[in-house]
Amino acid sequence: MSEVSIKEKLQAILADACSKIDNSDALDKLNEVRVSVLGKKGELTTVLKGMKDVAPEDRPKVGQMVNEARSEIEARLDAAKKRMEEEERAKKLQEEVIDVTLPARKANVGHRHPNTIALEEVERIFVGMGYEVVEGPEVEYDLYNFEKLNIPKNHPAKDEQDTFYINNEIVLRTQTSPVQARVMEQGKLPIRMIAPGRVFRSDEVDATHSPSFHQIEGLVVDKHITFSDLKGTLAEFARELFGPDTKTKFRPHHFPFTEPSAEMDVSCFKCGGKGCRFCKGSGWIEILGCGMVHPHVFEMCGIDPDEYTGFAFGVGLERIALLKYEIDDMRLLYENDDRFLRQF
Repeated sequence: MSEVSIKEKLQAILADACSKIDNSDALDKLNEVRVSVLGKKGELTTVLKGMKDVAPEDRPKVGQMVNEARSEIEARLDAAKKRMEEEERAKKLQEEVIDVTLPARKANVGHRHPNTIALEEVERIFVGMGYEVVEGPEVEYDLYNFEKLNIPKNHPAKDEQDTFYINNEIVLRTQTSPVQARVMEQGKLPIRMIAPGRVFRSDEVDATHSPSFHQIEGLVVDKHITFSDLKGTLAEFARELFGPDTKTKFRPHHFPFTEPSAEMDVSCFKCGGKGCRFCKGSGWIEILGCGMVHPHVFEMCGIDPDEYTGFAFGVGLERIALLKYEIDDMRLLYENDDRFLRQF
């Protein structure tokens, strides 16, 4: 193959490649030209493979001509690619115009539910006093939900009107006290714990009742625990939760699993105990039930009542949220109305 014929062939390849490049209107078509001319099986590669048929003295000139053709085609390809990318970018900028003067769209960021806020506050207070937070199953054995809490068979609290039964032995727990019984059974004393969680009772839905709500039960078991310890602990809890000027009052009551038992009232934090609509003019608000753990409960859980004493208390989480945030209807906590929940 002569130098002249190779030169003519290279000029034809170059002219054809430049024409295809100039007529390309997309990046993928440019890539097709690159492969067909410069690829492993491309036209220029075929010319190089034919170098063996060129006279030895002409090979340097032929090689130089091939390289010049390759360089020109690559330059044309790069220039066309850059031009197409700029045109595509300009088109996008024109189509995707952003008006920076428009008001920004606010991110709809979620936040904690009033129940969660109240629970975290209660947990913070008791953890600060050295208590442990313990959780247990919501579907519970009758044995732990009633029997071990000194509520025997045929007790009114086990009436089907008050309790959701799965079968004769399994119920949806009506309180979180079964968690206390499970912890006492382990025999790791002393005990200082609170047990928050969801509980279930067969109540009609109204402003103050729901078939599903939350409770926080507390338990302390140790040697020489007295009712004074109970009163001091709950008084400090009330001050931390409702303010340093909060006063407490204990009224005798009856609970099967505590003896003696009491209900605790706190002074109205709205009027300072003077009497207002919030406290119905009494100056006091009922907040929780409490008492010294019944000796029979200790016996059923394997703890010697002659050596150990303890106290227990239980408060409704929703009740705390309703009081703390002055909400007058419990149903608002569960209706998922964003206009209400955004206030917290």
